[in-house]
This record gives sequence, structure tokens and C-alpha cells, in this order.
Amino acid sequence: MNIQELKQRVTKEIKPQHDHVEEIVEHNQQKVLKAFHKLRVSDSHFNPTTGYGYDDFGRDTLEALYAEIFEAEDALVRPQLISGTHAITTALFGVLRPGDELLYISGEPYDTLREVIGSGGNKDTGSLRDFGISYQTVPLEENGSFSHDRIREAMREKTKVVAIQRSKGYEDRPSFLIDELQSIIQFVREIKEDVIIFVDNCYGEFVEMKEPLEVGADLIAGSLIKNPGGGIARVGGYIAGSKSLIEKCSYRLTAPGLGKETGPSLNSLQEMYQGIFLAPHVVGEALKGAIFTSKYLSEYGFDTNPAYDKKRTDLIQSVNFKTAEQMIRFCQSIQQASPVNSHFKPEPSAMPGYEDEVIMAAGTFIQGASLELTADGPIRPPYTAFVQGGLTYAHVKIAVVQAVEQLIEEGMVKA
Repeated sequence: MNIQELKQRVTKEIKPQHDHVEEIVEHNQQKVLKAFHKLRVSDSHFNPTTGYGYDDFGRDTLEALYAEIFEAEDALVRPQLISGTHAITTALFGVLRPGDELLYISGEPYDTLREVIGSGGNKDTGSLRDFGISYQTVPLEENGSFSHDRIREAMREKTKVVAIQRSKGYEDRPSFLIDELQSIIQFVREIKEDVIIFVDNCYGEFVEMKEPLEVGADLIAGSLIKNPGGGIARVGGYIAGSKSLIEKCSYRLTAPGLGKETGPSLNSLQEMYQGIFLAPHVVGEALKGAIFTSKYLSEYGFDTNPAYDKKRTDLIQSVNFKTAEQMIRFCQSIQQASPVNSHFKPEPSAMPGYEDEVIMAAGTFIQGASLELTADGPIRPPYTAFVQGGLTYAHVKIAVVQAVEQLIEEGMVKA
């Protein structure tokens, strides 16, 4: 069977999974639409502010919209939050104080967050450690599940925040389903009722029908150039949760005493409103592409995780290659199939916050936008490329099929 015939067969075989994605999209689209109606969003909400940003009712309504959608008491949604790492940093610094302890129970977080925490080794960078905030991490079990016994042992009187990374990131483990988050949150509450439970929600928004705050989390954060930006928000991040915690985060974002009252929206509001409206649909397109990628590449003997027929909770599709050369060439092929900068050839290189060289294929309209089709990963065994995003399902199919064609032509994969 040739490449195109296999594409047609795979497309038919994954239809049940795509039908399920459509159900999720419709559910989340209705939730978002109801929030727009409840808050009576109008075109006047798109008007920008400058300077201090006082009385920015478009910004305030956008934050109320996020709170409604994610079932939070309050939210911060700002163009001044430049990434998921920045939003998470703002949240952690907002609620932690000297003498407190941060406990990650999902293993080590993203490489970029290790510098924020202070576990990266650099000194006097203004990390949590530099401010007298201690840190522990609980490794996962070998099967990727939470280690209940170790979590119980690690919890101490000074444990102020228990943090969970929903998505696998660059780790070789499953991402955590909402049901799994609900179960572990209940377990943590039984140990220490008043602990703040924070969930890094990057890559997970609108993938399932519920969000972490709906199952007991106190605080979540994410990036608008990922899922909730709908592929059109050019910058921004969000933090959502209880009102008292959001107030503390707002003081960290701006200044004590100023908080949410300041921060101009500039010219970002219309795309942020439109982005969150489009997000359920665009996330659905990316999910369809991930399912196709998993099934299609598995037909050529690649180890893909999650498998095409498994339940998903984020956008990330990992693909294990046998060699670094194979992984690098695949990522380069994805770049060549991108709408932007397709004529560039990415090469592995050092990246701030990462211990290993990283290759990043990202021919995106918005720099670093992980909701657009990208393929990247650190060059280390088992040579895993993390394929994520895709504004349209059709683009993902085209790019993945072309990548396989090039691998076959160069003798790296057998037809």
C-alpha cells in the first residue's frame, strides 16, 4: 500500500475518534458561547486603553469571561503575561512567601520552570529559592501514575502549594486526565485541607469537557499562544482561580496596591475575545491532527504516545525515533511543510532553560505558538519529537504525510 492509500485508510479508521472530538468541541463551544451571552459582550469591549489602563472595561469583561468559562471566581488575562512560564511564575510568586514550600507531585516540571524554582543551579537570579521558598518534587511511579505514598511522606506543615503539571511536556509519561486530577486532588485534600492546589493547564484547555478548577483545583494558568488564544491571539497569558489568590497574583503582576486595576490592553482585546471564542474549534482541529499523526506514524513502526484510540487531555503527540538523525529530519520536514519560514532548516541548538540541545520546527504566524503545528524536542534518548497543534486538520495531514515521504526517499524509513 502506497503513502496516499494508507492516508485514506487511516482517515477512515480514525473516524470514531474524530466523532468523539466533535462532541467535545460542541460541548465546549456552547460553554464559551453562553459565557459571551451572559456577559453581554459587545464591540465596545474591543476598544484599547493605554498608559495605566484604568477603567478598562473591555479587559475587565474579558477576565470575567475567562472566569465564567473556567468556573473560577476571578481571572487575570493580560498581554503583559508573555508565556505559559511567565503566567505560572506570576502565580507561584503571587501566592508563595519566604519560608513556604512548593511541592510538585507530577515529577520534575518543564525545564524552563526549573530556573524559576531555583533547582537549575544558577544563583541570585531572583528564583523562588533565592526568596527563601523551598522546593520538593515527588517522582511518578514507573507507569506514570501519581505516587500516593511518596506524596503523603512529602507533605509537611510548611507545604503551601501543591503543583501539578497536567501535560507531559518533554517527559516520557502520560498526561493527566481530568478524572485523574480529580482523584489526586481529593487525596491531597485529605492530607492537608488548606493547601493551595495549582495546576499548570498549558496544552489542556478545551481538550476535555471539564477543566481543573471544576474538579477541585484552586488555581490554574496557561498561555494565550496555546489553546485559549484560538490561533489568533498574538501574546498573552491567563491565571484563573479563587478571588483571594487572583488578587495576590495581580499584586505580583503589577505592584502591591495596584493589582488588577492597572495594565493597559493596548490593541489586544479583539483578538483575545475572538481567540477564546474560536478556541474549542481550533483545539478540535489540532486533536484530530494528533489522532491522525499517531495512527499514521504507527503504521510505519514508530512508537507513538498516546495511541490514536486513547483518551486525550492535551494536544501533545509524542513520537519516538530510533536515532537522533531520524528525529531531526522529521522535524525539518515539518518545518518545510509550514506556511511561514518553510525555506528555513532548523538545527539542534542550545536553548535558554534547557539542559540539552533542542530542535524546534515552528513555521508559525505567531512566534512560539504551540497551537500552530510544531515539532520539537531535546536531542536525548529515546529521541522523542513532540508534535503538537495545527490550526487546521488538513494542514496536519499534509505535513505528516510529506514528512514520511521524505524519510522514505532518504532511506530512513521503509515504505
